[in-house]
Amino acid sequence: MIKVENITRTFKIAKRTKGFAGAFKNVFKPSYEIKKAVNGISFEINDGETVGFIGPNGAGKSTTVKMLSGILHPNSGEINVNGYVPDRDRKKFVKNIGVVFGQRSQLWNDLPIVDTFDLLKHIYKIPDDVFKKNMELFNDILELHKFEKQSVRQLSLGQRMRADIVAAFLHNPVVVFLDEPTIGLDVVAKEKIREFIAEINKERGTTLLFTTHDMQDIEKTCKRIIIIDNGKIIYDGNLSEIRKKYGKERTLIVEFGKIYEEYNVEDNIKITDDTDNPYKKSFTVPAEMNIHKIISDISSGHVISDLTIKEPEIEGIIREIYEGGNVV
Repeated sequence: MIKVENITRTFKIAKRTKGFAGAFKNVFKPSYEIKKAVNGISFEINDGETVGFIGPNGAGKSTTVKMLSGILHPNSGEINVNGYVPDRDRKKFVKNIGVVFGQRSQLWNDLPIVDTFDLLKHIYKIPDDVFKKNMELFNDILELHKFEKQSVRQLSLGQRMRADIVAAFLHNPVVVFLDEPTIGLDVVAKEKIREFIAEINKERGTTLLFTTHDMQDIEKTCKRIIIIDNGKIIYDGNLSEIRKKYGKERTLIVEFGKIYEEYNVEDNIKITDDTDNPYKKSFTVPAEMNIHKIISDISSGHVISDLTIKEPEIEGIIREIYEGGNVV
């Protein structure tokens, strides 16, 4: 569905000098620096995949999404989305894509959102039966009926984002680019949007590229992530692999049937008491150790009533990768 080959994108940024003399000089002899926002990245995304595209601020995420959606053109390299070159075949291309920019709405401020959707129905020439079916599904998941007659100006941020997402999916696009769709939202609104994205992908096989700073968004909607930093891809793979490769430790949370004083475990396993439950212990296990053997050792000679394996938090792993500048 998406094929990106060695694309780059640079921007010319004006250099400002402090003070009145500097400002005067800038008027008559401006100076510039060239910033390479995207630096020779390549990847492919198959039809129906949901991919998280993540990185720190200024890494090149939004610039890449704008090139994929045809808003910007690359300085070099090639992009093909659904058989089209986005910036060259723009009129044909945009009929089959959806785009959500969390910080910029595509709705008409003075119209009730129900009128906006009706207007989009005519712009995209959506058949009546398809429009009706889509609105019923979107209402079920996102509860649009509670605010559909309000103008966009009167909506809360969460309501506006739900309406923006419906506008992007209304015409049954084959691929949707979501750039920070949950930014600034409360927990309930975020969960509604995650539920909607997962449901649409499951029902229709829509290809989704999802940029966000909230790792819960990625964990609940994506199996694969691409990490970009300083304009370059430093990881492309699935979430389970990055946990397995870079998670330093796992935690076994065990509730015993009775209180014990000793446990059959190795010295480099840290045991922590649960202050609220004397029957419960946490065993912090180095990632390279065989977790099944540890469970067997703990259960040997002990009565266990409950056991949970807590995997390394993906957010912590990603943060370490950013801070260390590691190529994964």
